[in-house]
Amino acid sequence: MTTIANRALQSPLISSLQRHQLMIVLVIAVVLRLVIYFAFPGVFRFEETGAVQGSGSYDVYAQNLLATGVYGYTAGVPDAIIPPLYSYALAGVYATIGRGGLQVALFHTLLDCLSIACLYVIGKRLFPKHEWVAGLAGLFYAAYPYLIFQNLTVIDTPLFMLLLYLFLLLVVLLRERQALDRGTWGLAIAAGLVLGLGLLCRPIMPPLAVFVALWFLFRLSFVQTVLRLLPVALFSVAILGIWIARNYQVYNAFVPLTTTSGANFWQGNSPYTLPYFLAGYDVQWTSPDPGQIKSPDPLSREADAERMALAMQFLRENPDKIPQLLWVKFVVYWSIDIAPLKNPVEGEVPRLDYQGNVIPETDAQGGLQLGQLPEGDPVAQYSTSLFDQVGRKIHILYWGGLLLLGVIGAALSWKQWREVSLLWFVQISMTVMYIVFHPSTRYRVPTDPLLFLFSAYALVWLWGRFVPKRSPLN
Repeated sequence: MTTIANRALQSPLISSLQRHQLMIVLVIAVVLRLVIYFAFPGVFRFEETGAVQGSGSYDVYAQNLLATGVYGYTAGVPDAIIPPLYSYALAGVYATIGRGGLQVALFHTLLDCLSIACLYVIGKRLFPKHEWVAGLAGLFYAAYPYLIFQNLTVIDTPLFMLLLYLFLLLVVLLRERQALDRGTWGLAIAAGLVLGLGLLCRPIMPPLAVFVALWFLFRLSFVQTVLRLLPVALFSVAILGIWIARNYQVYNAFVPLTTTSGANFWQGNSPYTLPYFLAGYDVQWTSPDPGQIKSPDPLSREADAERMALAMQFLRENPDKIPQLLWVKFVVYWSIDIAPLKNPVEGEVPRLDYQGNVIPETDAQGGLQLGQLPEGDPVAQYSTSLFDQVGRKIHILYWGGLLLLGVIGAALSWKQWREVSLLWFVQISMTVMYIVFHPSTRYRVPTDPLLFLFSAYALVWLWGRFVPKRSPLN
């Protein structure tokens, strides 16, 4: 049997697969996304249904940009409620090929393909002795059910993933450079520009940048590290500075990125955080009690500062709750099931608070139960039997299996720590950021394919234990 298996692995077909791994994976990625899109038109064709899956705010910003040239949720009124880059990119898509679910799906599929290509090259660089690791990780990304669904909606995830993976690829190449020549400076400048754009998409990458500096020190001297990474820092700050200057003109105050950081911090550190997470709900359905926010405009910079102050007050007054708070948020972030576990359901008469949030209710046993979601709200899709019963089970099997393999692969690749620790640092930095604020599965999945590199390594290692060394998988 071993001889037969070995001959099969050395066949022209396997050799061809080995040479064209990336192209095959990209074709699979495109086909799967198109099949899913056309299989569920009622979910993704928001121009027909009126329900924008993902985040309707991005769609509003993009349309307002095209109509008025002003970045704001209210047409013609500038603001900085959410990070700007994805809305600008979406406006470009609308202006070029039109507004619609298919246009968004094609744009995001292109971004996914570029991200897979970056992941593939990263895998080749970090696992140079294992030919199949990069291809398998790309395949796991291409076929990841949850990520396929999310990246077909109007969401910033695919753009953020491309910027994150491109930044990682650039720093991998930058660390490999022996001389401080024109090519090295070019990589450093490119990495800085990409990092700056990444911050304008999701402002969660600064801790990762610090870890990247540590990763450089594993191979290079302090001076060599500073010389390579100083341009990265300067150009990223320059990109961010453009947006800060714009915000200063709008608010006459220093606003580094958005006016919702306080709201995000409050949601993850409030009296409602533990009850909602423990009940299985997302904390997006929470808001300060009426009267706690003094500012007349709940979306203003001043109101956001009040929310931040309320969160800090809660932490100061409840230090005993901080360990449980961190642990629960950690478990939610790394949940094998899709978090949140529960979502509000539709009701005939919406019951909303003064900020438009669903009023919480309790079930017969006194447990938290959110109902009366406005009819037609896109969130209702997540309570359907297809998503809640079938989709969750598929996700648990797919993500749970690859997570287990990823942990095994991380342990098996320990001896290569000077290279693969970059992948650890990505997971550590993102975990820290989201347990400081508030976690969910959709916030974690951008980094899942990087974990899949370890999953692929584990499979290749296990294969090597049962197949002779002549196998091309070794």
